Amino acid sequence: MKLFIAGHNGMVGGALVRRFSSEPSVELVLRSRRELDLTSPSAVEGFYAAEKPDVVIVAAAKVGGIHANNIYPADFLFENLAIASSTIHGAYRTGVKRLLFLGSSCIYPKHAPQPMPEDCLLTGPLEPTNEAYAIAKIAGLKLAQAYRKQHGVLFHSAMPTNLYGPGDNYHLQNSHVMPALIRKFHEAKQAGRLEVVAWGSGTPKREFLHVDDLADACAFLLSRDDPPDWINVGTGTDVTIRELTECVAAVTGFPGKIVWDATKPDGTPRKLMDVSRLAGLGWRSKITLREGVEKTYASFLAEQAAGTLRA
Repeated sequence: MKLFIAGHNGMVGGALVRRFSSEPSVELVLRSRRELDLTSPSAVEGFYAAEKPDVVIVAAAKVGGIHANNIYPADFLFENLAIASSTIHGAYRTGVKRLLFLGSSCIYPKHAPQPMPEDCLLTGPLEPTNEAYAIAKIAGLKLAQAYRKQHGVLFHSAMPTNLYGPGDNYHLQNSHVMPALIRKFHEAKQAGRLEVVAWGSGTPKREFLHVDDLADACAFLLSRDDPPDWINVGTGTDVTIRELTECVAAVTGFPGKIVWDATKPDGTPRKLMDVSRLAGLGWRSKITLREGVEKTYASFLAEQAAGTLRA
């Protein structure tokens, strides 16, 4: 199987490369952003025609935190729409046998039922702070579904929950909660600080999936003859931000005190994926939160030592 992973240099793409590199029957086809502009329909179609991949996984995306999404909504909407349309339409035009498009849990309504089932898509308003990104991902999901319906091609999608792992972004302002906590506690330990201030009350609940588990779920879905048009990928369990914070503090070896700043916003009380559909097919996550944080902290230290840390 000739497999093209779009976005192989990102956190998700890197996990997919690790997962499929161990498969002797898989030949990986990889291109950096400088080598292939995924927003260009002609460039993508030309690449597909020349390389003739059997399977495509679209893991490429313009991503960022709340601040970046608020400041640059046009960039997030345009670039992610362009990536989706170029990769999906080009795959159809050049006879790619199968395509897996990766989205995000942010496609679901802000006030979706908890846990969030696949069927709640488009039943209510989106979270305003990442609406542009979510709309682009919904469009990609629906585009894959439409090509499958109209043309009979096996194009389908997976919607992962909050991801973390090797290759994450550790910028203190622009990163997500897990990598931000890892960096914050590591630097506090290095500086010998006695306390770390955490935002909010610590009561909101979130679900976290190690990126290597997502890669394994992608391999599982590609092994299915008739997968759903889109499916949630997560652990099916969540933890409070307080529990997560205490876990990260313990793993990094921070000996001091955690002080909660209740004047800072908590955000949505809960975001949990309903993963019963994927479990019914026979796949469940394997990496526990503690194990995942330990692996991620080890990769953080290795990336920092190598000078490759995204921060």
